[in-house]
Amino acid sequence: MKEAVLDGSKSTEAAPIAPATPAPAAPTTKKTDWWGEIKGIFWLILIVLGFHSFIAKPFYIPSESMLPGLRIGDRLVVSKFAYGWSFVSPTIPNPVAIFKGVVLRQPEESWSVGLPFIHGRLFGSLPTRGDVVIVTPPGTRNDYIKRVIGLPGDTLAVRGGVVILNGKPIARGPMHYVDLPVDTNSPCSDRDYYGARRPAPGGGYVCHLPIVTETLPNGRHYDTVDLEPDSPGDNYPQVTIPANHVFLMGDNRDRSADSRFPLAQLGLGGPVPYENLGGRAEFLTFSLDGDATLNPLTWWGSLRADRAGLSLHPASGQ
Repeated sequence: MKEAVLDGSKSTEAAPIAPATPAPAAPTTKKTDWWGEIKGIFWLILIVLGFHSFIAKPFYIPSESMLPGLRIGDRLVVSKFAYGWSFVSPTIPNPVAIFKGVVLRQPEESWSVGLPFIHGRLFGSLPTRGDVVIVTPPGTRNDYIKRVIGLPGDTLAVRGGVVILNGKPIARGPMHYVDLPVDTNSPCSDRDYYGARRPAPGGGYVCHLPIVTETLPNGRHYDTVDLEPDSPGDNYPQVTIPANHVFLMGDNRDRSADSRFPLAQLGLGGPVPYENLGGRAEFLTFSLDGDATLNPLTWWGSLRADRAGLSLHPASGQ
């Protein structure tokens, strides 16, 4: 609507009235859905445990029983499905053991709950001779890592350090030597390897170890350490391996508690039920020399750069 201006010179429109601006809404505080958070964490833990139990899990090498191929500080991947699943497959955390180990710093046999022995394997199959496997000694919750030498129906004996398989000695190559770098995780002490620690040409020290290459009847071959001519494990009476059992040995023949030794001596007590196999070792992910601390700046320098990705499947053929 127009209004006339009194002097008669112009006419103009009235200015529009601006709408009122609404007051901002007061901020609302969103409540945390604690039940949803708990459910999310629960499913995450369940997925991780399921993966560890049925697909693959990491494994840490705590001893030198598998030298020269595996060293203390090696981290590797174990496939849980390679031979099917058994009573040792599930990963069930033991909160009490974890608390004692982490908080109280008390040594614990295992951080997981062990199930009672159950015969058979789901989708089970026997390993291939020469496989490197994870095994739980009967009646314990520990994990060992050893090599499969004998299968069901085989006769096996050890005489003078030579494995006699089905009446024939396993083929052995000539003794030769390898020099393994000495570090914090591999100190090459005189107690274990008397006289083997030697200065390295470029500085530092190496562990000068006597090596014998064994070749199995299926053509798979691997190196073993042969330190002594008459160690306690160099002679073992002949046994016939029962059905669904395997005979396991460490590659460091004079420093391995395996099927040659009774359970009371921390061995495996002879042939082991295949239900006690936890999986097959596949490859190394990384390896540490033992010098890493809580300071992240030390982690990279502690890596053994030449070991990541190494396959743990023995070579075949000549």
